[in-house]
Order: sequence, then C-alpha cells, then structure tokens
Amino acid sequence: QFQLVESGGGLVQPGGSLRLSCAASGFTFDYYIIGWFRQAPGKEREGVSCISMSDGNTDYVDSVKGRFTISSDNAKDTVYLQMSSLKPEDTAVYYCGAERTVARCSDYFNSGMAYWGKGTLVNVSS
Repeated sequence: QFQLVESGGGLVQPGGSLRLSCAASGFTFDYYIIGWFRQAPGKEREGVSCISMSDGNTDYVDSVKGRFTISSDNAKDTVYLQMSSLKPEDTAVYYCGAERTVARCSDYFNSGMAYWGKGTLVNVSS
C-alpha cells in the first residue's frame, strides 16, 4: 500500500531548528520525486523543497533557500527536511508528496503531486 508518513513537527521558537521526516512505503523510491509542501491557515498550499530520487537534484522556494535542506536516506526510504533559522512565517502544516516522474521536481511546486501524506504541524512562536 502506497503510504507517506510525516513526522518531526512541533513548537519551536524563532531562530530554532526542526527536522521533518517523510517515511515512504509501498513503492520503489528510485523513480519518484519527493516534495515538501506547506499550508498556513488561510493561505494556499506552497511548494517548499523537493528532491529527485533518480539523480539527487534538489530545489527550494526562494523564501527558504539557505535555511532549509532536503536530503534522503534511500536505505530507509525516508526524505528529510532540515529547517534552521525558523521564522514565524514558516508556521504551517507541512506535507510530503510523491510523483512518479523524472521531470524537474520544482515543476510540481504549483500543481502538487499525486500522492500525499497527512501532514505534520510546525509552529514557530515565542
């Protein structure tokens, strides 16, 4: 059964760090792109970062460049999002998504992906 499970969210103070995990099961990681998206209250879903499992290419939305890092552990079928220097505007529910493609992963920032996890809440507040 195709499944994506996010974890690692929580409450953190501005300037702090969190690492999100997206554990995948039920499909072969190699032919997919995995993306992290977020949706803040009252706002549209936004593509944050993505990684192509076929070649390791990564991409980021401008607002998180230099602060967030996406990585993968193929042996564990898990993708991570290391978030540093967090700001209150990073507060959102973070979702991971998967799409079977070898296209550029950021092409899917606006359209979203075929498969989704249920999300994990990140709350950046003092």
